[in-house]
Amino acid sequence: MNPNFAIPAVALVVVATVLVGAFGLRVSRTTSDFYVASRTVGPRLNAAAISGEYLSAASFLGIAGLVLVQGPDMLWYPVGYTAGYLVLLLFVAAPLRRSGAYTLPDFAEARLASPGVRRLAGAFVVGVGWLYLLPQLQGAGLTLAVLTGAPDPLGGIVVAVVVVATVAAGGMRSITFVQAFQYWLKLTALLVPALFLLLAWQGDGAPRHAFEEPATFREQRTVRVEDTVDLDLERPLTVTVRGRVDGRPHDETRLRLSAGPHRIAAGTRLTFAAGTPVPAAERAGTGPMSTSLAASREERPLYATYGLILATFLGTMGLPHVVVRFYTSPHGVAARRTTVAVLALIGGFYLLPPVYGALGRLYAPELTLTKGTDAAVLLLPDRMIGGLGGDLLGALVAGGAFAAFLSTASGLTMAVAGVLTQDVLPSRGVRHFRLGTVLAMAVPLAASVLVGGLPVADAVGLAFAVSASSFCPLLVLGIWWRRLTPPGAAAGMLVGGGSAFLAVAATMAGFPGGGPLHALLAWPALWSVPLGFLTMVLVSLATASRVPPGTAAILARFHLPEELWAEAKA
Repeated sequence: MNPNFAIPAVALVVVATVLVGAFGLRVSRTTSDFYVASRTVGPRLNAAAISGEYLSAASFLGIAGLVLVQGPDMLWYPVGYTAGYLVLLLFVAAPLRRSGAYTLPDFAEARLASPGVRRLAGAFVVGVGWLYLLPQLQGAGLTLAVLTGAPDPLGGIVVAVVVVATVAAGGMRSITFVQAFQYWLKLTALLVPALFLLLAWQGDGAPRHAFEEPATFREQRTVRVEDTVDLDLERPLTVTVRGRVDGRPHDETRLRLSAGPHRIAAGTRLTFAAGTPVPAAERAGTGPMSTSLAASREERPLYATYGLILATFLGTMGLPHVVVRFYTSPHGVAARRTTVAVLALIGGFYLLPPVYGALGRLYAPELTLTKGTDAAVLLLPDRMIGGLGGDLLGALVAGGAFAAFLSTASGLTMAVAGVLTQDVLPSRGVRHFRLGTVLAMAVPLAASVLVGGLPVADAVGLAFAVSASSFCPLLVLGIWWRRLTPPGAAAGMLVGGGSAFLAVAATMAGFPGGGPLHALLAWPALWSVPLGFLTMVLVSLATASRVPPGTAAILARFHLPEELWAEAKA
């Protein structure tokens, strides 16, 4: 990719983000503006803003990378991300808006009249928000590294600075305009290049089916292995090597590798002839983030698929940056209309990343060796079109990728900062909200600098698992079951969400590395979500005397249209 085009495109997106945010700052006057845009955001603007923040690094880069490596099975990611909004529409959207809360902890306290449950909900909001912010910052680092060769942390730092400035300056009112603008930018940045890439593919004589045969190099290609990897060859492979293979140094040596395992040291260059099958590679080592979730899928594909479905279907309703958006709707009907519009907007967007994944398998298969599969979307315009046209399309894609990082990071930072301001900092004013914004970004930024990363979509999937195991039971039972008690809600969140969080931490630390236990920890939603629901119900039944007084009135407020509720109060 030509940095002379890509860097100005990224800079233009950053400047446009700041300018649109400044417009929001001009109309942001009150504390309510900062937290929920004074609950005046209409369905069309809100739907575009929700779609803008929801379509994250996983949507823009990660899904294409997973499809490239593992094929059509990874289409469950966009299906799950979209279907999660259908569940949100049916069970949560309108009642959540009618609760009158600013944040998820506000909802927990309003429903259960328990400061303890509120604090626990706040802790999970911060944990899920930070877990979700981490891959956004790492994706930004990857993008800038591909564009310029800059150090990986630099992209994350740029995103962090812009997001903190935008959120701290104008709050929810400001980022609403920013995220709506960025949704349409992201859609354009994927759609326009995809049309040209498909035309190039049709006229190139490339295979018509990307996944019916093993991926092969269509032309001679030299690959530099950034991290030590293990190759498991099904048949002998002839390759030119500069570096270390199986502990032995080679200098442009034409080497025939026998079938079986081989270790390729970091920094080694491998030159493959045209027509050579791409060997399967696994990142070597057992340190932090050393294990992708691909091994779990291959060992237990049915379990991994169901775990993914449950996490994405149910995790959406508990994502703090998504839920807080429904508090900005004028009323419950507007919240439902917003959700329907979001289904259409994100459904259309998710048709595009799988196209890039399939084309990446044909034109950039070596990314499976470099563990840079998330970069497929960025590299394809240059690989398939080249010249000035490839440079311009690549610049458009790069700008869209940065818009994805900025919009999702803005929503997450807003949600986490709101909780920190409401429940951690000593005051709830705008000044302390701005301090909360800095704190909300500082922790994931430090983590993105200190550790490596799972593939972006994998990391986001883990955040969905924690969200589904903690907030889904709280919201569903809190809205639809009158016998929920504060001890039951706290126990369910701790057992369900806590166990999922520990499983995620173990997976990200590379433990245990493989086998049945690794699958259970890598895809925890299949057992942690039922565990959260079951614990919440059983403990609530055992503490039936603790049902808060006035529960019937609170549930009536959740479910009655605003006009009827106002008449009932009168």
